[in-house]
Amino acid sequence: MQISPQQVLDALKNVEDPDLKKDLVTLNMIKDLQIVDTQINFTLELTTPACPMKDMLKNACTNAIKHFVSAEAEININITSRVTQPTNSSSLDNIKNIILVSSGKGGVGKSTVASNLAVVLAKDGAKVGLIDADIYGPSVPTMFDLVDAKPGAEETADGKTKILPIEKYGIKLLSLGFFADPGQPVPWRGPMASNAVKQLFNDTNWGELDYLIVDLPPGTGDIHITITQSFPISGAVVVTTPQQVALADTHKGLAMFRMPGINIPILGVIENMSYFTPEELPENKYYIFGKGGGTKLAERFDVPFLGEIPIIQSIAEAGDNGKPVALNENPLLDVIFGDIASKIAQQISINNAQMVNC
Repeated sequence: MQISPQQVLDALKNVEDPDLKKDLVTLNMIKDLQIVDTQINFTLELTTPACPMKDMLKNACTNAIKHFVSAEAEININITSRVTQPTNSSSLDNIKNIILVSSGKGGVGKSTVASNLAVVLAKDGAKVGLIDADIYGPSVPTMFDLVDAKPGAEETADGKTKILPIEKYGIKLLSLGFFADPGQPVPWRGPMASNAVKQLFNDTNWGELDYLIVDLPPGTGDIHITITQSFPISGAVVVTTPQQVALADTHKGLAMFRMPGINIPILGVIENMSYFTPEELPENKYYIFGKGGGTKLAERFDVPFLGEIPIIQSIAEAGDNGKPVALNENPLLDVIFGDIASKIAQQISINNAQMVNC
């Protein structure tokens, strides 16, 4: 008996995306369906290349076809992705999602998280940009070995000048540190700093991006208000450490995103420096700064807890050497950073789908 496309689609209507709560056919995730005798080929188009459930969905599709269509079917599924975007992203048309990485206080490893998150998403196949908007201590030039680098520029057809971001490790990068002497302090006034940050968004040829990650300054100041009120933000990630003083400041940072006039979706909390793990004894965990603070903070605000990042010497060394640790082969950290990136991408897909359905 000849297998028809409708039979296959009817079978795949039994496979639901557990995050978006609809079947794959209704979500228009099934593409390029081709059938030759008992051979069934199609593309499963996910909402992010960092989807943590791609293997589960692929297996569910195979099982559904074999159960509802034919046990003899030979099934070949090609997995691709098309990153979704919020419905309010009218400005910056080529940038689908802007992710803010924030912290209540300095020194919690926010730039390390932002840099490695960008690396992991790019490794997964996403088009990624990273803005270092920390006016007080820009870290991206150091973390990507670009301390003396200067971005280029181009003139557009309408006579405007656009900044060209620097590309490294598959990521488009811009930092306020690229425009200042590394050895000289820059005493930014509020309006001057805000205008400089706006230029990183508006006056740059970013091309097409799935995710633009923004490494914010610590605290809750002018830069935060300027960015959140000027651009369509998909969500914010908040980084803390386990100490009570960091958690108290992070509490304020989380509350800021829920203030009227800002109202940015909180994608979750990341706890950095959660525990010490000797590299030669990866199973051992020493909670030297306390335990569970980030989890409790996430519960208090009813937002996802995205994960714990341990204190490991190689993380700091990699950043100091200009090559974020996610670029290296480290089984423990690959799992940790990969899981965090997947959860963030997953949460953005859920939020974007909810906005479409509103």
